[in-house]
Amino acid sequence: MIDLSGLDEGPEAAAAVAESIDHACRHVGFFTVVGHGVDPLLRHRLDALARAFFALPEERKAEVAMGHGGRAWRGWFPLGGELTSGVPDRKEGLYFGTELGPDDPRVLAGLPLHGANLFPAEPEGLGACVLDYLDALCTLAQRILSAMAVGLGLDPGWFASSLTADPTVLFRIFRYPAVEPGSEGWGVGPHTDYGLLTLLGQDGHEGLEVKVGEEWLAVPADPEAFVCNLGDMLERLTGGRYVSTLHRVVNTSGAERLSFPYFFDPGFDARVEVLPIVARPEGPAAAERWDHANLHGFSGSYGDYLTAKVGHVFPKLATEQL
Repeated sequence: MIDLSGLDEGPEAAAAVAESIDHACRHVGFFTVVGHGVDPLLRHRLDALARAFFALPEERKAEVAMGHGGRAWRGWFPLGGELTSGVPDRKEGLYFGTELGPDDPRVLAGLPLHGANLFPAEPEGLGACVLDYLDALCTLAQRILSAMAVGLGLDPGWFASSLTADPTVLFRIFRYPAVEPGSEGWGVGPHTDYGLLTLLGQDGHEGLEVKVGEEWLAVPADPEAFVCNLGDMLERLTGGRYVSTLHRVVNTSGAERLSFPYFFDPGFDARVEVLPIVARPEGPAAAERWDHANLHGFSGSYGDYLTAKVGHVFPKLATEQL
C-alpha cells in the first residue's frame, strides 16, 4: 500500500513515493493507494446511488440501455451482456465517459466512444455524482502518473503534456450478484486492461484477483483505498519494463459486490511509442503473454487500438455502430 500524501511532504518524501510506485509497476503491475484526497462522502454517495439504480426493475434500467447511446457506447447493459475473451461476464453495468455536447468537434466527427452520457432519471442525482467523481479521479490519475514519470526518469509533467493532455476517460459501475455458497463465483475472466492506468474503487467485498507468477492472489477490498493497475499501453510505452498484469473477478463473498473501475488512457489520437529511456524491444516475446499478443507490433493511434478491443467486448454494438 502506497501513501500518496508523501507527494506533498517535500522532495525527499515525494521521491520515496515515486520509487515505491516504480517498484510496484516493475514487479507486479498492481498497487493500492491511500492518502489520495478523494472525498469519502463522494464515494459513499456514488455507491448508494448505484445500488438504487441496480435495484430498479429491468425495464426501467433498459431506458438507458447501451443501444440508445449510439457510437458513444454509454449506458446500461444487463447481466451477461459483456464479454471477456469471448465469454459472458456474470455482472451488469453502467458505462460512462467524458461528457461531450453535440457541438464538440469529436462528436461532430463521429468518433466512437465520444459523446453524451446516458444518465438515468432515477435515482435523482446519479448523473451529477458521476461527473463529480470523474473530475476527482482525473486529478488523482494525473497525480499518480506524475509520480510514475519521476520513477521513469522523466519530467513530472511528461504524461500530462503528451499522452494525457486530452485523455480518453472511461468509467464503469459494475454489479456482481451474490452467488450460492460453494459456487465458484465467476465474475470476469482473466484479462489485462487496454490503456495506461486503471483506478478501481471497491465496496469492501473481495473478488478481484491478480496473477503473480503462477499464483492467483486476492486483492484486499479496502473501500477507502484505490487499487491501481497498469494497462497494455504502459507495458508498450516502457518496452516491458512496466507490467500489464493479468487479473480476474471471482465473487465468493456470498454478497452482492459493486466495483467502480475508472480507466485513464492516452488521448484518442495519441500514438504510444516506446520511450527513449528504455531499450526498444527487437522481438517482443508475445508467447509469454497470456493472450500471445505482440503489444509492440501495433501501429496507429490509441483510438484505433481501443475501438478494436471494445468491439470484441460488445460485438453486436460494434456491428451496428462502428
